[in-house]
Amino acid sequence: MLNNRLTPVSGPSILPRIVCRISVVKNVTDGFFQRPAMGILSVSDFDLTILEMKVGELIHTCQQLQAENKSLRARQESLVAERAELLDKTEQAHNRVEATLSRLKAMEEQR
Repeated sequence: MLNNRLTPVSGPSILPRIVCRISVVKNVTDGFFQRPAMGILSVSDFDLTILEMKVGELIHTCQQLQAENKSLRARQESLVAERAELLDKTEQAHNRVEATLSRLKAMEEQR
């Protein structure tokens, strides 16, 4: 059933009311809203709408951070592999330099 208007059944009467047209497709049966002749949405309902928007933004931000985190983890994994490779090459170069120095010392002793 499609209805364009909602109003709260209970809640503080001190709150100002904001007239607002909204489309509701599903039937709200939790007792908080009824379908009146006039379309009135209280400030507390407006606050819930703002809260829904903020939760949506948080979900979006969380998804962005998860994607960024995944990318950063992949980058870190790549850098760790590159570091291991460079350490291995450095070790090999160090061994070659030591071997060359040992040969030079041996040649010098032969003289």
